[in-house]
Amino acid sequence: MKMLAVDSSGLVASVALLTEDTIVAEYNVNYKKTHSQTLMPMLDTIMKMVDISLEEIDYIAISEGPGSFTGLRIGSATVKGLGLALNKPIVSVPTLEGLAMNLYGVEDYICPIMDARRNQVYTGVYCFQEGKLSVVQEQAPMDMQELIAKLNDMQKSVIFVGDGIPVYQEQLANDLTVPYTLAPAHLNRQRAAAVGMRAWDYVAEGRIQTATEHVPEYLRLSQAEREYAEKHKS
Repeated sequence: MKMLAVDSSGLVASVALLTEDTIVAEYNVNYKKTHSQTLMPMLDTIMKMVDISLEEIDYIAISEGPGSFTGLRIGSATVKGLGLALNKPIVSVPTLEGLAMNLYGVEDYICPIMDARRNQVYTGVYCFQEGKLSVVQEQAPMDMQELIAKLNDMQKSVIFVGDGIPVYQEQLANDLTVPYTLAPAHLNRQRAAAVGMRAWDYVAEGRIQTATEHVPEYLRLSQAEREYAEKHKS
């Protein structure tokens, strides 16, 4: 079985082709280009390099969110278009679960933090139990101080992953009382291969969608929507 996986939830554009036990190809770009410029050329390059046609794909996995509103929309439109054209099922994976999969097998709690501005992060808490990712706390937008307080209450060592690390590193050092580590550069950003591996768990559980059913998971309103609601709340 073959899985095509896409992650455009953050600054990194990532595409991977994998089976249940092999990463056949992965292409990651973390540079100042929009995902609308990069995703399809990256996908085309991977398929040509491994001599596989899109018709041979069995599933298409996507990092469903949260993340960049624009990035999520571009990724969603890409996989919906492919799914509709090829009649392939979609596997939607929460972004933070994909990030947690980068740290497979660690004994600490895994806490992805994605910067959501204004001292807010998209976050969740995860751990591995008997080789499977387990959700300790579901992904949600949260004030950074609230997250730190929750982690201190859990009284277990934690490892952080995600683009919020450089933004909140000083705050963690000052206020976190439990032991913690920061994921290194090769593990702390989104990877389509990690999304794809988590997607196999979803396939085994029957958690798949049609292309028509798939929608991004933003977790909160966009800034423009929040400003509009604030302006018209009266």
